[in-house]
Amino acid sequence: MNIAELKNLLLLKGKFAISSVFATIVDYVIYTLLADVYMGRVAANLISRPCGMLTNFILHKKFVFELNRKLSTAFALSLAVSLGGLLIGTVIIYFIGDLAIWNGNKYYPKIIETGSVFFYNFYLKRFAFENRFIGSNKEKAE
Repeated sequence: MNIAELKNLLLLKGKFAISSVFATIVDYVIYTLLADVYMGRVAANLISRPCGMLTNFILHKKFVFELNRKLSTAFALSLAVSLGGLLIGTVIIYFIGDLAIWNGNKYYPKIIETGSVFFYNFYLKRFAFENRFIGSNKEKAE
């Protein structure tokens, strides 16, 4: 990978991170409302995370990745990746959510859950949209 390809990859990750931050805000707002008022952490995560996933798909399609597949295929693959992330994240929240080190703070497990699935999501979503991983095709200049 040359310098230009690395620069383009870092730019792509930056766009991915920004769109992910926005989708995460959607996720967190819904999670907070549900976990504070209506239900427990796991149930709230099972509702808030898909809302963030849909927001993320729309942003990725519009601003981050090139669509090199049929939209329905990209959506199905992206959904599968997101559901995998949901499973990973929910397991993390389930197992670490009640640890004494958090002092009852529900946000620390959610932050750890969010960071844990970032790279998993980036590379597999790139595959879902562009049908490639790093090095499988030349990086495209933005």
